[in-house]
Parts: sequence; structure tokens; C-alpha cells
Amino acid sequence: VQLVESGGGLVQPGGSLRLSCAGSGFTFRWYDMKWYRQAPGKERELVATITSVGGNTNYADSVKGRFTISRDNAKNLVYLQMNSLKPEDTAVYICNALSSYRGMDYWGKGTLVTVSS
Repeated sequence: VQLVESGGGLVQPGGSLRLSCAGSGFTFRWYDMKWYRQAPGKERELVATITSVGGNTNYADSVKGRFTISRDNAKNLVYLQMNSLKPEDTAVYICNALSSYRGMDYWGKGTLVTVSS
């Protein structure tokens, strides 16, 4: 099982980035997909969720209206489009696949996003 994130980097405040997470080794469409982030010295924070059934989405208040999560089950990909980025969005962004029904939980290693001028 693998989750591999990509798309991180350095961006100026107000800029945009799109993160991708590629899943393999499991039945991607059966899993809720989530993006977490962890900033230095802070706890891991759930940023966005997209469900396996219906593709329903949910966001942390801190990113609502700026970030959009989406998924492509045919390609085993989940995306996080991040707009109007702020310095406080700087963190390692980590992809998670969760199936509560099956009791399975997988994690990627993360990709670093730095928002700075």
C-alpha cells in the first residue's frame, strides 16, 4: 500500500498550489480521502475530507472558501487545490485514506508547502 503526495513547494502569499496524492495497493474508491497538515511545533490538523460514497466534502474553518478537495477514482488520485495562500498555511501536507467500515487507515509521508515572500 502506498500514498504518495506531490505538488508542494514555495509560493508567495496570495498564490495557489495544487497538491496530488496517488494511491496504490488498495481499492481507492472504497476509502474516504483526507488531507491533513502539520506545521512545525503544532499538532496535526485535518484540513479537508472527501467521502468514498457521494464524494461529499468537508473543510476546516481555516481553509473554507480557499481550498478545494477532489478525487479521480479512475486514476486513484486525490487533489487539494489551494488558493489565496497565507503564511499560516505553511506546513507538511499529508494524505490519508480511511475506511472505518474495514478498519483500515493508510498515510502518506507528506509534501512541504511554504508560503513566504
